[in-house]
Amino acid sequence: MNIDRLVDKIRKTVENHKISDGVYARWNWQNEEETRKLGVNEYGCADAANILYTIGDFPRDPEERAKWVQTLQGMQNPETGLYTEATHHTIHTTAHCLAALELFDAQPKYPLTALMQYLEKDKLEAFLAGLNWMGSPWNNSHQGAGLYASMVITRTAPLEWQRWYFSWLREQCDPVVGMSPKGAYEKGTAPLFQHMCGWFHYMFNHAYARMPIPYPDKLIDSCLDMWNKQELGPRFGIMVGFKEIDWVFCISRACRQTAHRFDECMAALKEFEESYIAYLDGLDWEKDEEFNDLHMLFGAVCAIAELQNALPGTLETTVPLKLVLDRRPFI
Repeated sequence: MNIDRLVDKIRKTVENHKISDGVYARWNWQNEEETRKLGVNEYGCADAANILYTIGDFPRDPEERAKWVQTLQGMQNPETGLYTEATHHTIHTTAHCLAALELFDAQPKYPLTALMQYLEKDKLEAFLAGLNWMGSPWNNSHQGAGLYASMVITRTAPLEWQRWYFSWLREQCDPVVGMSPKGAYEKGTAPLFQHMCGWFHYMFNHAYARMPIPYPDKLIDSCLDMWNKQELGPRFGIMVGFKEIDWVFCISRACRQTAHRFDECMAALKEFEESYIAYLDGLDWEKDEEFNDLHMLFGAVCAIAELQNALPGTLETTVPLKLVLDRRPFI
């Protein structure tokens, strides 16, 4: 299946969000609640860079690249070292902007002062343990994974700290469902798909560090069970967002570490791929609300890139897609 036409729609969407070199809006129009930050936006700039990298249109001109770096560096708070945007937790925004800077082989101007306390083992473990694993594992994963990504992208965290991080996740992981700490799903209030969407964020940290994921067989069982029972949440596969890359990545990367139910995994991914590509290609890229949110569009672009990699030969593009997570952590 050739998807060059879909890639061109994505390319045009990024272009019509451009304000100037390296300066992008996340949205082109206001919503009914009038809560959108129009004009230059942290996620607009970061996601434009992410999408252009993925589809092979990343800027090559040194002067243009310098303007991107200047824009992204200029959004950092010099006192805390963090980035702020209203739609996400500060740690998520920070990790997302730092990850975009890394695509340019660049670093932020200022140290991550507000996060330095978590370099201590006891504070790191207390931070991870204090996340709302039972009630909001997806949302809170933005903090738990964003902390690691921020620390390693900026080369702030030593290897010993990274060992503490992954040891905590490995020791706490639920051996029944293959995600989240023991009992968080069974005793909590969040549905399993929210635990999966949260665990995805820890998965890409494992992938970056070349670390084995805990209980890959159980994670595959959970992901296939949710697919077969259609329990992946409202509008899964008929939306522009992140749930799709969460599920695809969890299955495809778990399959790299075990042969467990491999054929079933590939069949599920193939079935999903066919329906999802048809859905995305049928959208009016100039008018669709989600397609014109560069952050949501980036999530869908990631899913396409991972599918192309996981299912060789099924998605043809003139330029092969490159998932940013294969370079550094965080989306």
